[in-house]
Amino acid sequence: MLTKKQRDLLNFIHTRVQRDGVPPSFDEMKEALDLRSKSGIHRLITALEERGFIRRLAHRARALEILKLPDAMQANAGFSPRVIDGDKPASTPGNAIPITPGTVELPLMGRIAAGVPIEAISEVAHNVHVPQSMIGKGNHYALEVKGDSMIEAGINDGDVVVIRETSVANNGDIVVALVDGHEATLKRFRRNGAAIALEAANPAYETRVYRDDQVKVQGRLVGLIRTY
Repeated sequence: MLTKKQRDLLNFIHTRVQRDGVPPSFDEMKEALDLRSKSGIHRLITALEERGFIRRLAHRARALEILKLPDAMQANAGFSPRVIDGDKPASTPGNAIPITPGTVELPLMGRIAAGVPIEAISEVAHNVHVPQSMIGKGNHYALEVKGDSMIEAGINDGDVVVIRETSVANNGDIVVALVDGHEATLKRFRRNGAAIALEAANPAYETRVYRDDQVKVQGRLVGLIRTY
């Protein structure tokens, strides 16, 4: 049995992973559950891990994987884990979730900066296979992440992000943004009137604010592929 707080946190993590492809930060969890400190979140996460609902991914800051949901939540949520481990070691955990034959091939367009913007990428480097369940309607592509500015959103240097092509975004979405027509970056999107803020998920990086005519959304994050 889960307590209400444990169930609320599990549901919040699941909802955010389904929406963004990555877990929320500890600050976002604390705010969502109206807790005063991160220590409360740590205790809840430990309890969920001990009960087999989640696991923390080794050596990855803030990276969580949902292993199962309570029956009632699973029936309502259409549960499907969204953080996919890449090249697994020869000995894999018994509860590891394999990548099934239902995959699609996406173009890997090169690298995207999770730090200061770098030049926009338009040429296909090669293709990658991703689970069919990660892909919805519309066109998609993949990018390799360079930098650590999104680490508290569970996105690390070397990860591959799956992007759905779109030119619109809601506040809080993690997007590929084209700045001044030639620099691309992966950041959280915030609009305030005629200004657009591109927020990092790492306190070492400052939020950058632009005029709305300086920023074009190129896509929204829908999945994450992690290799070890």
